[in-house]
Amino acid sequence: MSPFEEEKYLMNTYKRYPIKVVRANGTRLWDQDGKEYLDFLSGIAVLNLGHCHPKIVEAVKDQAERFFHVSNLFYVEPQLELAKRICENSFGDKVFFCNSGAEANEAAIKLARKWAKKNRGPHSYKIITFYGSFHGRTLATLTATAQQKFHQGFDPLMPGFVYCPYDDPEALLRAIDDETCAVMLEVIQGEGGVIVPSDNYLEEVRRICDQKRILLILDEVQTGMGRTGKLFGYEHFSIEPDIMTLAKALGGGLPLGAMVAKEHIASVFSPGDHASTFGGNPLSCRAGCVVFEELLEGGVLENCKRQSQYLFEHLCRIAEENSKIKEIRGKGLMIGIELEGPWAEKIVHDCLNKGLILNAPNPRVLRLLPPLVITQGDCDLFLEIFQEVLSGI
Repeated sequence: MSPFEEEKYLMNTYKRYPIKVVRANGTRLWDQDGKEYLDFLSGIAVLNLGHCHPKIVEAVKDQAERFFHVSNLFYVEPQLELAKRICENSFGDKVFFCNSGAEANEAAIKLARKWAKKNRGPHSYKIITFYGSFHGRTLATLTATAQQKFHQGFDPLMPGFVYCPYDDPEALLRAIDDETCAVMLEVIQGEGGVIVPSDNYLEEVRRICDQKRILLILDEVQTGMGRTGKLFGYEHFSIEPDIMTLAKALGGGLPLGAMVAKEHIASVFSPGDHASTFGGNPLSCRAGCVVFEELLEGGVLENCKRQSQYLFEHLCRIAEENSKIKEIRGKGLMIGIELEGPWAEKIVHDCLNKGLILNAPNPRVLRLLPPLVITQGDCDLFLEIFQEVLSGI
């Protein structure tokens, strides 16, 4: 398809890289000209097991020969199996499946409001979110996203959201009132620039929520499923949420989202309160079961930690020698490189020309989200290209 055809038939909602992917495997992509790319973006934190993982391909093929879809009016074994794995390996007791992170966050918003109406009174509906956050692009999750650049042109936004500075417990305490029902935040802000909170911040947020009898919702759409070196990001911080949302890597590349909750909160939902026609699709759930198997039993989490340490050590050494880098931050293989100037887009472009795929959530930050199955050789190739491009800035 030519650029002209794309402009003719597709809505102008994405700023696309100027390549057409025709094949992918492991940590590599190939374009229509046969050029190879090292993927340090993973479909934006989706392909934690890499492209076309053979076990996922096998599971999806097998399920496709059985049935694609029967609706949620029936019990579907892959869906039940995946829900069981999520609950047995997390704080959660019950799961609602959907298709994306935005949908998972929508479900969490609805559940929190219904819980509050039952447990806090009819006027409890507000949810506190944080500047720099990103929770999705539906009208509710767009409003929950406390970044004005995403709001422009979509007024009036949905009422009921209050914004607060991230990593500031005192500001959170001041923002809570009798109408507050929940706090919703990312363990690490991804689209905000890979912002990692202070060591005790999430513990303070948990304490405040308990003190005020409001819910804690953790958006783990990007940090979940091994991205930070643990199965879920909250495990780094010695807390448990009341509700958690998952998506991105959950389906191994297939559309799949989940909202996970403790029993006493999940129980306020009854048939008809929420639904999703395609939520918990059998193909996606079969893939999700493979993702869990590989993360827990295939050595993927261990590799994530090992390659993370290797990258951080070398990136910090580069930062010490190069004044263009302000800070290296992140956890696991969710890494942010903050620059001293607005060069991120140029670096992404120049790296792409050399066969390396990165991302720039803002003009001063590069985001690395490689597959969790990368090798030290992949890391060395990334470091070689990155240093070469950085030297030309």
